[in-house]
Amino acid sequence: MHRRRRTALVLSAVIAAAAPLLTACGNDAHPGAAAVVGGQRISVAQLEGRVNEVRRAQRAVVPDEAQYQQVVASTSSLTRDTLHNMLLDRVLHRAARDHGVSVTRKEIQAMRTGLEQQAGGAKALETTWLQKYGVAPRLLDDNLRLQLEAQKLAQKLGTDTTQPAFWKALSTASGELHIDLNPRYGTWDAQKSSRVDAKTPWVRDVTSGGMQQQTAFR
Repeated sequence: MHRRRRTALVLSAVIAAAAPLLTACGNDAHPGAAAVVGGQRISVAQLEGRVNEVRRAQRAVVPDEAQYQQVVASTSSLTRDTLHNMLLDRVLHRAARDHGVSVTRKEIQAMRTGLEQQAGGAKALETTWLQKYGVAPRLLDDNLRLQLEAQKLAQKLGTDTTQPAFWKALSTASGELHIDLNPRYGTWDAQKSSRVDAKTPWVRDVTSGGMQQQTAFR
């Protein structure tokens, strides 16, 4: 029997918190970089490698050429989405660390086991995360760690992930990391506190589509 945990993770809210502290960087300042986070580069090659991994996994699931092209068309923003995933993953990890929050391998495995039972097996869960959330099978555990970090951070702050206290922790972490985003992957609208021309399905409500166990970060 699975516990139902009430959470309300809204990624747009997280982006709203972090966006004012994310500044754009040009290729001249950081040649070959998609972004710079905490002084560490996320190279264009690293980003493209992550995107290609998702595409290969999608291709394996959808071998029919016409159907695969439909998948590609429906995930046309995958590169920008993936970069946001990589950035916000680091932001959340920094915020969790700042507040003394950590996640164990045992906790990740417990969450995965419960989700696999609900999805109908390990392969079904991997396919669900790939098709709905653009997470390659190899990175599924990393994504679950992300969910758990968010949940535990919100608990540590005595709030939930829909409240300003949670967003403020992420904004603070973003400031500490001094994130520079290459403008070729989009810009930030400071007034609206949102990404321009981008969708970022970084963290998901895993109760949708019959998944009963919810993650923390929503």
